[in-house]
Amino acid sequence: MTPYTKTKDLLLAENVHLYYDDKCILHDINFRIRDIVRPGLQQGQVVSLIGRSGIGKTQLFRLLSGLQSPSSGTIRIGQWSNKLPKETDAAHPGRDIIQPYRVVRPGDMGVIFQNYYQFGWRTVEHSLLLAARQNRDLAGIEKGTISQYAAQFDLTDVLHRYPSQLSGGQQQRVSIIQQLLKGSDFLLLDEPFSGLDVCVLDKVVNLLLQVSLSNELKTLIIVSHDIATAVAISDTVFILGKSAGKEGSTIVREIDLVERELAWNRDVRKNPEFGKTIEEIKGWL
Repeated sequence: MTPYTKTKDLLLAENVHLYYDDKCILHDINFRIRDIVRPGLQQGQVVSLIGRSGIGKTQLFRLLSGLQSPSSGTIRIGQWSNKLPKETDAAHPGRDIIQPYRVVRPGDMGVIFQNYYQFGWRTVEHSLLLAARQNRDLAGIEKGTISQYAAQFDLTDVLHRYPSQLSGGQQQRVSIIQQLLKGSDFLLLDEPFSGLDVCVLDKVVNLLLQVSLSNELKTLIIVSHDIATAVAISDTVFILGKSAGKEGSTIVREIDLVERELAWNRDVRKNPEFGKTIEEIKGWL
């Protein structure tokens, strides 16, 4: 097994409930995402929230993003900084933790919606420049950073174009770069695999893996009903489902794919344990 440790909590969901009027949508949502450390590597986290249609994934997505508040309970994130010399984490020299954790707010997470919304009257470069200017760490190097990302994600030739002139895959990559430029350690993706053909799907999966490895603390949270693709890319899966006799949905199962040696393996689909895990997840849905 690849050596690794899980250290500090990056995100904590504790006793989260969501009601619309008197109707329970989500109940007793409890999970945490921890920082994965692998010797000699920058290892981000890729977590998937899987559930069937209508189970409450969209509502949980909004709660995690800070766009909506739970009826009760909290979703808290760790505050990390390269600037403020508070409590330094030995696992990440030069990367400081500011305690205590705080409730997630709008803007804390880079949110990538399924429709990849872009401002139609701005060129790709203009939109990316506006995103970069929100990140104080990029002051004075915005254009150079945009050029690097554009080359990395094969978008150099479309920087002068408008969103209507881009393919769906290109719009998705622009949306991801926008959030990377803003500097958030968290990326929250809504159904990033939906409606993609096989060739484009492989490119998206490789892109997300590349993003996860760009920073030790980069954490991707993928909300999806595509079980196989989500398992193939993730290190942890949380299953959103129903509890017998209770209204609303909750986390019914957590699967640690690292322990099963299904994480960080491009040929994971060939592993017999992969198929067993897929069937196990289906049984919980």
